[in-house]
Amino acid sequence: MKRNGYADLPLHHGHVPPWLAERMARLGGAIVEAILVEYGKSEVLRRLGDPFWFQALGCVLGMDWHSSGITTSVMGALKKAVNPHAKQFGLYICGGRGKHSRKTPVELLEIADKTGIDGKHLVKCSKLSAKIDNTAIQDGYQLYLHSFIVSNEGEWAVVQQGMNDMNGYARRYHWHSPSIQSFIEEPHSGISGINQGLILNFVDKEAEPTRAGVVDIAKEEPNKILPEIRKIIMPGHHDVKPKDINLKRLGSTLALAWEKNIKDFESLLLLQGVGPRTMQSLALVSEVIYGTPSRFSDPARFSFAHGGKDGHPFPVPTKVYDETIDILKNAVEKAKIGHTDKQKAIKSLGKVVESIEKDFIPNANFNKVVKKERQDSYKYGGRTVFGKSKPPNQPKKGRDGQMELF
Repeated sequence: MKRNGYADLPLHHGHVPPWLAERMARLGGAIVEAILVEYGKSEVLRRLGDPFWFQALGCVLGMDWHSSGITTSVMGALKKAVNPHAKQFGLYICGGRGKHSRKTPVELLEIADKTGIDGKHLVKCSKLSAKIDNTAIQDGYQLYLHSFIVSNEGEWAVVQQGMNDMNGYARRYHWHSPSIQSFIEEPHSGISGINQGLILNFVDKEAEPTRAGVVDIAKEEPNKILPEIRKIIMPGHHDVKPKDINLKRLGSTLALAWEKNIKDFESLLLLQGVGPRTMQSLALVSEVIYGTPSRFSDPARFSFAHGGKDGHPFPVPTKVYDETIDILKNAVEKAKIGHTDKQKAIKSLGKVVESIEKDFIPNANFNKVVKKERQDSYKYGGRTVFGKSKPPNQPKKGRDGQMELF
Protein backbone atom coordinates (compact mmCIF):
# COMPACT_ATOMS: atom_id res chain seq x y z
CA MET A 1 0.00 0.00 0.00
CA LYS A 2 1.23 3.52 -0.62
CA ARG A 3 -0.13 7.02 -0.72
CA ASN A 4 -0.09 9.05 -3.93
CA GLY A 5 2.06 11.87 -2.63
CA TYR A 6 2.49 14.62 -0.09
CA ALA A 7 3.19 18.32 0.24
CA ASP A 8 5.21 20.16 2.89
CA LEU A 9 3.88 23.64 3.62
CA PRO A 10 4.88 26.42 6.06
CA LEU A 11 2.44 26.69 8.95
CA HIS A 12 0.24 29.77 8.56
CA HIS A 13 -2.43 30.86 10.98
CA GLY A 14 -5.35 33.21 10.37
CA HIS A 15 -8.67 32.89 8.62
CA VAL A 16 -10.22 33.19 5.19
CA PRO A 17 -12.39 36.32 5.01
CA PRO A 18 -16.05 35.76 4.03
CA TRP A 19 -15.70 37.68 0.75
CA LEU A 20 -13.05 35.16 -0.40
CA ALA A 21 -14.57 32.01 1.14
CA GLU A 22 -17.81 32.54 -0.78
CA ARG A 23 -15.95 33.00 -4.06
CA MET A 24 -13.73 29.97 -3.42
CA ALA A 25 -16.81 27.80 -3.02
CA ARG A 26 -18.42 29.14 -6.20
CA LEU A 27 -15.34 28.82 -8.39
CA GLY A 28 -14.24 25.52 -6.81
CA GLY A 29 -17.68 24.07 -7.44
CA ALA A 30 -17.66 25.26 -11.05
CA ILE A 31 -14.22 23.73 -11.64
CA VAL A 32 -15.31 20.38 -10.18
CA GLU A 33 -18.47 20.42 -12.27
CA ALA A 34 -16.50 21.24 -15.43
CA ILE A 35 -14.21 18.26 -14.78
CA LEU A 36 -17.23 16.04 -14.15
CA VAL A 37 -18.85 17.08 -17.43
CA GLU A 38 -15.64 16.55 -19.41
CA TYR A 39 -14.00 13.56 -17.69
CA GLY A 40 -16.23 12.08 -14.97
CA LYS A 41 -16.06 11.34 -11.24
CA SER A 42 -12.94 9.20 -11.31
CA GLU A 43 -10.91 12.07 -12.75
CA VAL A 44 -12.00 14.43 -9.97
CA LEU A 45 -10.83 11.87 -7.40
CA ARG A 46 -7.56 11.25 -9.24
CA ARG A 47 -6.77 14.95 -9.26
CA LEU A 48 -7.58 15.36 -5.58
CA GLY A 49 -5.04 12.58 -5.03
CA ASP A 50 -2.32 14.63 -6.76
CA PRO A 51 -0.48 17.10 -4.47
CA PHE A 52 0.64 19.30 -7.38
CA TRP A 53 -2.83 19.67 -8.88
CA PHE A 54 -4.32 20.36 -5.45
CA GLN A 55 -1.76 23.11 -4.83
CA ALA A 56 -2.51 24.64 -8.24
CA LEU A 57 -6.23 24.55 -7.46
CA GLY A 58 -5.63 26.34 -4.15
CA CYS A 59 -3.63 29.03 -5.92
CA VAL A 60 -6.22 29.63 -8.63
CA LEU A 61 -8.86 29.97 -5.89
CA GLY A 62 -6.92 32.88 -4.36
CA MET A 63 -5.30 31.24 -1.34
CA ASP A 64 -1.73 32.01 -0.30
CA TRP A 65 0.33 30.09 -2.82
CA HIS A 66 2.40 28.02 -0.37
CA SER A 67 0.79 28.10 3.08
CA SER A 68 -0.72 25.27 5.09
CA GLY A 69 -4.07 27.08 5.03
CA ILE A 70 -4.65 25.99 1.44
CA THR A 71 -5.67 22.50 2.56
CA THR A 72 -8.32 23.47 5.10
CA SER A 73 -9.70 26.29 2.98
CA VAL A 74 -9.89 24.40 -0.31
CA MET A 75 -11.49 21.30 1.20
CA GLY A 76 -13.94 23.47 3.15
CA ALA A 77 -14.88 25.34 -0.03
CA LEU A 78 -15.30 22.13 -2.02
CA LYS A 79 -17.41 20.52 0.69
CA LYS A 80 -19.67 23.58 0.74
CA ALA A 81 -19.96 23.55 -3.06
CA VAL A 82 -20.19 19.81 -3.78
CA ASN A 83 -22.31 18.31 -1.01
CA PRO A 84 -25.54 20.21 -1.79
CA HIS A 85 -25.32 18.65 -5.29
CA ALA A 86 -23.90 15.29 -4.16
CA LYS A 87 -26.71 13.21 -5.62
CA GLN A 88 -26.37 14.97 -8.99
CA PHE A 89 -22.55 14.88 -8.99
CA GLY A 90 -22.22 11.39 -7.54
CA LEU A 91 -19.52 12.73 -5.18
CA TYR A 92 -19.57 13.22 -1.41
CA ILE A 93 -17.03 15.00 0.80
CA CYS A 94 -16.76 13.87 4.41
CA GLY A 95 -14.71 14.98 7.39
CA GLY A 96 -12.68 18.13 7.67
CA ARG A 97 -10.64 19.81 10.37
CA GLY A 98 -10.65 18.89 14.06
CA LYS A 99 -14.04 17.76 15.31
CA HIS A 100 -15.32 17.48 11.74
CA SER A 101 -12.73 14.80 10.97
CA ARG A 102 -14.17 12.65 13.73
CA LYS A 103 -17.56 12.72 12.04
CA THR A 104 -16.20 10.95 8.95
CA PRO A 105 -17.32 7.41 9.92
CA VAL A 106 -20.89 8.53 10.62
CA GLU A 107 -21.01 10.52 7.37
CA LEU A 108 -19.72 7.57 5.37
CA LEU A 109 -22.29 5.19 6.85
CA GLU A 110 -25.06 7.66 6.03
CA ILE A 111 -23.84 7.91 2.43
CA ALA A 112 -23.69 4.11 2.24
CA ASP A 113 -27.35 3.91 3.28
CA LYS A 114 -28.27 6.28 0.44
CA THR A 115 -26.11 4.77 -2.30
CA GLY A 116 -25.68 1.10 -1.42
CA ILE A 117 -21.87 1.24 -1.33
CA ASP A 118 -19.95 -0.64 1.40
CA GLY A 119 -19.90 1.82 4.30
CA LYS A 120 -17.99 -0.41 6.72
CA HIS A 121 -15.21 -0.91 4.18
CA LEU A 122 -15.00 2.86 3.57
CA VAL A 123 -14.82 3.57 7.29
CA LYS A 124 -11.95 1.10 7.54
CA CYS A 125 -10.15 2.77 4.63
CA SER A 126 -10.62 6.17 6.24
CA LYS A 127 -9.28 4.95 9.59
CA LEU A 128 -6.35 3.10 8.06
CA SER A 129 -5.17 5.96 5.86
CA ALA A 130 -5.25 8.26 8.89
CA LYS A 131 -3.57 5.72 11.14
CA ILE A 132 -0.70 5.14 8.73
CA ASP A 133 0.03 8.84 8.23
CA ASN A 134 -0.45 9.75 11.89
CA THR A 135 1.06 6.78 13.73
CA ALA A 136 2.59 4.09 11.57
CA ILE A 137 4.90 6.56 9.82
CA GLN A 138 6.70 8.40 12.60
CA ASP A 139 7.59 11.60 10.77
CA GLY A 140 6.70 14.07 13.52
CA TYR A 141 3.42 15.26 11.98
CA GLN A 142 0.20 14.87 13.96
CA LEU A 143 -2.96 14.87 11.88
CA TYR A 144 -5.51 17.60 12.48
CA LEU A 145 -7.43 17.42 9.20
CA HIS A 146 -8.91 14.40 7.43
CA SER A 147 -11.11 14.76 4.33
CA PHE A 148 -12.53 11.67 2.67
CA ILE A 149 -14.04 12.12 -0.81
CA VAL A 150 -16.06 9.22 -2.18
CA SER A 151 -18.12 8.54 -5.30
CA ASN A 152 -21.48 6.78 -5.39
CA GLU A 153 -19.58 3.82 -6.89
CA GLY A 154 -17.21 3.47 -3.92
CA GLU A 155 -14.03 4.98 -5.41
CA TRP A 156 -12.38 7.39 -2.98
CA ALA A 157 -9.60 9.85 -2.29
CA VAL A 158 -8.18 11.18 0.96
CA VAL A 159 -6.65 14.59 1.61
CA GLN A 160 -5.31 14.93 5.14
CA GLN A 161 -2.81 17.16 6.89
CA GLY A 162 -0.56 16.95 9.94
CA MET A 163 1.25 19.62 11.93
CA ASN A 164 4.82 19.70 13.20
CA ASP A 165 5.32 22.56 15.66
CA MET A 166 9.03 21.79 15.95
CA ASN A 167 9.91 22.69 12.35
CA GLY A 168 7.02 25.07 11.66
CA TYR A 169 5.65 23.03 8.75
CA ALA A 170 2.49 21.14 7.92
CA ARG A 171 2.48 18.03 5.75
CA ARG A 172 -0.44 17.19 3.48
CA TYR A 173 -0.96 13.57 2.44
CA HIS A 174 -2.87 12.36 -0.62
CA TRP A 175 -4.45 8.97 -1.26
CA HIS A 176 -6.46 7.56 -4.18
CA SER A 177 -8.12 4.18 -3.86
CA PRO A 178 -7.00 2.59 -7.18
CA SER A 179 -3.39 2.78 -5.94
CA ILE A 180 -4.20 0.84 -2.74
CA GLN A 181 -3.46 -2.85 -3.08
CA SER A 182 -4.60 -4.15 0.32
CA PHE A 183 -5.84 -3.17 3.74
CA ILE A 184 -6.59 -5.31 6.80
CA GLU A 185 -8.45 -8.42 5.66
CA GLU A 186 -10.93 -8.72 8.55
CA PRO A 187 -11.49 -6.99 11.91
CA HIS A 188 -11.57 -8.78 15.24
CA SER A 189 -14.70 -10.79 15.97
CA GLY A 190 -14.94 -8.94 19.25
CA ILE A 191 -13.08 -6.66 21.66
CA SER A 192 -13.47 -6.74 25.43
CA GLY A 193 -13.60 -3.47 27.30
CA ILE A 194 -15.44 -0.16 27.30
CA ASN A 195 -16.68 0.78 23.84
CA GLN A 196 -14.87 3.96 22.78
CA GLY A 197 -15.95 3.90 19.13
CA LEU A 198 -14.36 2.43 16.03
CA ILE A 199 -10.77 1.22 16.40
CA LEU A 200 -8.11 -0.07 14.07
CA ASN A 201 -6.77 -3.42 15.30
CA PHE A 202 -3.19 -4.05 14.17
CA VAL A 203 -2.84 -7.13 16.41
CA ASP A 204 -5.40 -9.31 14.69
CA LYS A 205 -3.68 -12.45 13.36
CA GLU A 206 -5.20 -11.70 9.95
CA ALA A 207 -3.45 -8.32 9.92
CA GLU A 208 0.05 -9.74 9.63
CA PRO A 209 0.54 -8.66 5.97
CA THR A 210 -0.53 -5.15 6.90
CA ARG A 211 1.81 -4.99 9.90
CA ALA A 212 4.66 -6.24 7.78
CA GLY A 213 3.90 -3.70 5.08
CA VAL A 214 3.76 -0.81 7.54
CA VAL A 215 7.05 -1.89 9.14
CA ASP A 216 8.70 -2.12 5.72
CA ILE A 217 7.54 1.39 4.84
CA ALA A 218 8.70 2.78 8.18
CA LYS A 219 12.15 1.14 7.80
CA GLU A 220 12.65 2.25 4.21
CA GLU A 221 15.27 4.88 3.55
CA PRO A 222 13.68 8.20 2.45
CA ASN A 223 15.76 8.32 -0.74
CA LYS A 224 14.27 4.98 -1.77
CA ILE A 225 10.61 5.56 -0.98
CA LEU A 226 10.19 9.24 -1.85
CA PRO A 227 10.83 8.92 -5.60
CA GLU A 228 7.88 6.53 -5.79
CA ILE A 229 5.37 9.25 -4.94
CA ARG A 230 4.64 12.77 -6.10
CA LYS A 231 5.91 15.19 -3.50
CA ILE A 232 6.09 18.95 -3.26
CA ILE A 233 8.05 20.94 -0.67
CA MET A 234 7.12 24.60 -0.55
CA PRO A 235 9.67 27.25 0.50
CA GLY A 236 9.38 29.34 3.65
CA HIS A 237 9.30 32.74 1.94
CA HIS A 238 5.87 34.30 1.55
CA ASP A 239 6.38 36.33 -1.61
CA VAL A 240 6.37 34.68 -5.03
CA LYS A 241 9.82 34.75 -6.60
CA PRO A 242 10.87 34.06 -10.21
CA LYS A 243 12.55 30.83 -9.09
CA ASP A 244 9.17 29.52 -7.88
CA ILE A 245 7.64 29.71 -11.35
CA ASN A 246 8.25 28.40 -14.84
CA LEU A 247 8.62 31.83 -16.45
CA LYS A 248 8.21 30.43 -19.95
CA ARG A 249 4.78 29.07 -19.05
CA LEU A 250 3.65 32.16 -17.18
CA GLY A 251 4.91 34.47 -19.91
CA SER A 252 2.98 32.61 -22.58
CA THR A 253 -0.19 32.87 -20.44
CA LEU A 254 0.25 36.63 -20.15
CA ALA A 255 0.96 36.84 -23.88
CA LEU A 256 -2.35 35.11 -24.58
CA ALA A 257 -4.15 37.71 -22.49
CA TRP A 258 -2.35 40.89 -23.52
CA GLU A 259 -0.94 40.49 -27.03
CA LYS A 260 -3.29 42.02 -29.62
CA ASN A 261 -2.67 39.42 -32.30
CA ILE A 262 -4.07 36.67 -30.06
CA LYS A 263 -7.53 37.97 -30.99
CA ASP A 264 -7.02 36.39 -34.38
CA PHE A 265 -7.35 32.88 -32.94
CA GLU A 266 -10.65 31.56 -34.27
CA SER A 267 -11.13 29.33 -31.25
CA LEU A 268 -11.29 32.36 -28.93
CA LEU A 269 -13.90 34.35 -30.82
CA LEU A 270 -16.68 33.19 -28.49
CA LEU A 271 -14.84 34.84 -25.64
CA GLN A 272 -14.67 38.19 -27.40
CA GLY A 273 -15.56 41.04 -25.10
CA VAL A 274 -13.69 39.43 -22.22
CA GLY A 275 -11.00 41.82 -21.00
CA PRO A 276 -7.32 40.82 -21.04
CA ARG A 277 -7.15 40.56 -17.25
CA THR A 278 -10.07 38.11 -17.13
CA MET A 279 -8.61 36.22 -20.08
CA GLN A 280 -5.42 35.76 -18.03
CA SER A 281 -7.44 34.19 -15.20
CA LEU A 282 -9.52 32.05 -17.54
CA ALA A 283 -6.39 30.67 -19.19
CA LEU A 284 -5.05 29.48 -15.83
CA VAL A 285 -8.45 28.11 -14.78
CA SER A 286 -8.58 26.29 -18.12
CA GLU A 287 -5.28 24.57 -17.30
CA VAL A 288 -6.54 23.50 -13.86
CA ILE A 289 -9.56 21.87 -15.52
CA TYR A 290 -8.07 20.49 -18.73
CA GLY A 291 -4.29 20.44 -18.17
CA THR A 292 -2.15 17.32 -18.00
CA PRO A 293 -0.13 16.44 -14.85
CA SER A 294 3.08 17.89 -16.26
CA ARG A 295 1.47 21.36 -16.26
CA PHE A 296 1.25 21.48 -12.46
CA SER A 297 4.92 21.17 -11.55
CA ASP A 298 5.04 24.90 -10.71
CA PRO A 299 1.77 25.50 -8.82
CA ALA A 300 2.81 29.04 -7.79
CA ARG A 301 2.16 30.11 -11.38
CA PHE A 302 -1.57 29.67 -10.80
CA SER A 303 -1.53 32.43 -8.19
CA PHE A 304 -1.39 34.80 -11.17
CA ALA A 305 -5.05 34.00 -11.80
CA HIS A 306 -6.52 35.57 -8.67
CA GLY A 307 -3.59 36.60 -6.44
CA GLY A 308 -3.62 35.75 -2.74
CA LYS A 309 -5.54 36.86 0.32
CA ASP A 310 -2.36 38.19 1.96
CA GLY A 311 -1.41 40.16 -1.15
CA HIS A 312 1.14 37.76 -2.65
CA PRO A 313 1.85 37.97 -5.49
CA PHE A 314 -0.87 40.66 -5.53
CA PRO A 315 -4.32 41.33 -3.98
CA VAL A 316 -7.28 39.22 -5.03
CA PRO A 317 -8.98 40.97 -8.01
CA THR A 318 -12.61 40.37 -6.95
CA LYS A 319 -14.15 41.83 -10.13
CA VAL A 320 -12.04 39.52 -12.30
CA TYR A 321 -12.76 36.61 -9.93
CA ASP A 322 -16.52 37.15 -10.25
CA GLU A 323 -16.37 37.46 -14.03
CA THR A 324 -14.35 34.25 -14.25
CA ILE A 325 -16.92 32.42 -12.10
CA ASP A 326 -19.83 33.68 -14.21
CA ILE A 327 -18.18 32.74 -17.52
CA LEU A 328 -17.21 29.27 -16.32
CA LYS A 329 -20.57 28.48 -14.69
CA ASN A 330 -22.39 29.68 -17.81
CA ALA A 331 -20.18 27.49 -20.00
CA VAL A 332 -20.76 24.44 -17.80
CA GLU A 333 -24.54 24.94 -17.73
CA LYS A 334 -24.66 25.26 -21.52
CA ALA A 335 -22.47 22.17 -21.94
CA LYS A 336 -24.90 20.11 -19.87
CA ILE A 337 -27.64 20.77 -22.42
CA GLY A 338 -25.45 20.14 -25.42
CA HIS A 339 -24.29 23.68 -26.20
CA THR A 340 -20.55 23.20 -25.87
CA ASP A 341 -19.14 26.11 -27.91
CA LYS A 342 -18.19 28.27 -24.95
CA GLN A 343 -16.85 25.27 -23.02
CA LYS A 344 -14.67 24.36 -26.01
CA ALA A 345 -13.43 27.95 -26.20
CA ILE A 346 -12.36 27.86 -22.53
CA LYS A 347 -10.76 24.47 -23.06
CA SER A 348 -8.81 25.83 -26.02
CA LEU A 349 -7.17 28.53 -23.89
CA GLY A 350 -4.76 26.04 -22.34
CA LYS A 351 -3.88 24.66 -25.77
CA VAL A 352 -3.23 28.14 -27.13
CA VAL A 353 -0.93 28.88 -24.18
CA GLU A 354 1.04 25.72 -24.94
CA SER A 355 1.36 26.70 -28.60
CA ILE A 356 2.66 30.16 -27.67
CA GLU A 357 5.01 28.64 -25.12
CA LYS A 358 6.94 26.69 -27.75
CA ASP A 359 8.51 29.83 -29.19
CA PHE A 360 8.26 32.13 -26.17
CA ILE A 361 11.53 33.45 -24.75
CA PRO A 362 11.21 34.89 -21.21
CA ASN A 363 13.11 37.98 -20.10
CA ALA A 364 13.71 39.70 -16.77
CA ASN A 365 10.39 41.56 -16.41
CA PHE A 366 8.86 39.33 -13.71
CA ASN A 367 9.03 42.02 -11.02
CA LYS A 368 7.51 44.57 -13.41
CA VAL A 369 4.55 42.27 -14.00
CA VAL A 370 3.95 41.87 -10.25
CA LYS A 371 4.35 45.63 -9.72
CA LYS A 372 1.82 46.43 -12.44
CA GLU A 373 -0.67 43.94 -11.02
CA ARG A 374 -0.38 45.67 -7.65
CA GLN A 375 -0.65 49.15 -9.13
CA ASP A 376 -3.75 48.19 -11.12
CA SER A 377 -5.29 46.17 -8.30
CA TYR A 378 -7.79 48.89 -7.35
CA LYS A 379 -9.23 48.76 -10.89
CA TYR A 380 -10.13 45.10 -10.43
CA GLY A 381 -11.60 45.36 -6.94
CA GLY A 382 -8.41 44.15 -5.31
CA ARG A 383 -8.75 42.94 -1.70
CA THR A 384 -6.61 41.30 0.95
CA VAL A 385 -7.20 40.40 4.58
CA PHE A 386 -5.85 43.87 5.33
CA GLY A 387 -8.47 45.75 3.29
CA LYS A 388 -9.30 47.01 -0.19
CA SER A 389 -6.70 48.18 -2.70
CA LYS A 390 -6.37 51.91 -3.29
CA PRO A 391 -5.04 53.81 -6.31
CA PRO A 392 -1.32 54.54 -6.10
CA ASN A 393 -0.39 58.15 -5.33
CA GLN A 394 1.44 58.52 -8.60
CA PRO A 395 0.31 55.78 -10.94
CA LYS A 396 2.80 54.95 -13.68
CA LYS A 397 1.42 54.18 -17.12
CA GLY A 398 3.02 51.46 -19.16
CA ARG A 399 3.53 51.66 -22.90
CA ASP A 400 0.04 52.01 -24.40
CA GLY A 401 -1.31 50.63 -21.12
CA GLN A 402 0.00 47.20 -22.05
CA MET A 403 1.34 44.59 -19.66
CA GLU A 404 5.12 44.27 -19.87
CA LEU A 405 5.70 40.62 -20.75
CA PHE A 406 8.77 38.69 -19.76
